[in-house]
Amino acid sequence: MSSLALTPFKAGLFVGKGIIVTGGGTGLGYAIAKELVSLGAKVVIAARRIDVLEAAASELNKSSQRGGKIYVCQCNVRNEDDIQKLVTFALETMGRIDGLVNNAGGQFVSPVENISARGFKAVVETNLLSCFMLSKEIYNRWWSLQEDSKTSGSIVNIILANKNGFPMMAHSGAARAGVENLTKSMALEWIGRGVRVNCVAPGIIYTESGFANYGEMAGAFLSSVLPCIPAHRCGTAEEVSSLVVFLLSDAAVYITGQNMGVDGGMGQGTIPLRPQDHGASLLPVYGELPMKARL
Repeated sequence: MSSLALTPFKAGLFVGKGIIVTGGGTGLGYAIAKELVSLGAKVVIAARRIDVLEAAASELNKSSQRGGKIYVCQCNVRNEDDIQKLVTFALETMGRIDGLVNNAGGQFVSPVENISARGFKAVVETNLLSCFMLSKEIYNRWWSLQEDSKTSGSIVNIILANKNGFPMMAHSGAARAGVENLTKSMALEWIGRGVRVNCVAPGIIYTESGFANYGEMAGAFLSSVLPCIPAHRCGTAEEVSSLVVFLLSDAAVYITGQNMGVDGGMGQGTIPLRPQDHGASLLPVYGELPMKARL
């Protein structure tokens, strides 16, 4: 799917700014990092696989403008030691942290009764605990120490369109709802230091890496959801990144504690994904096609 969104922002908007993007090697994180570096930002992309990060950085740095640069840091966002090392690396390489995009996440498809405690915990740690740990670490080690109370810091937490329940991914729905509430709490506590915190909630967004996780069920998945998207298509990663970049910028200086959807109107209706009837197969499926757990 070709990109439908071009950056609307002024060239050099983020010159002199340092931003961390977790999950920045693929998908949404990659698109966000690409737009930021094209606007002059220094960006640390973080993820578990260093090979993916290095390949991404090689491509992303080709989009660099006005001193923008991509740095890579291997990090398991569920590990507090790794979180601390990531912040240390970012401060050493960029000299400052002006923004954070908590984009790393993950889940697997399963009915509630088949989710193990270990699987539920893994999803909550990946999506919610990581957001808490990294946001807190940056606040304590950078934003809270700035003498200027008008410090302009911005956190954007990427969740999912979760206005309603999240059948077959209840663990992810619970974690993402937690991130939304955490966002509101941090927004209220930290606005006095000039730190804004917002959520972006994408709907069905097409990225090669994202849909690769669905394997052979990708076609069935698309067939089930497209009729329920008023825009009649999936979104693109670039359409999400434009909103994220806006929220990171000083143009959004009076916006905090918000959850903004990018879903082609899907959030105004009902979620079309339903588990199979009980009594039939209890495989973690949509329709008849299984999806393997990734955590």
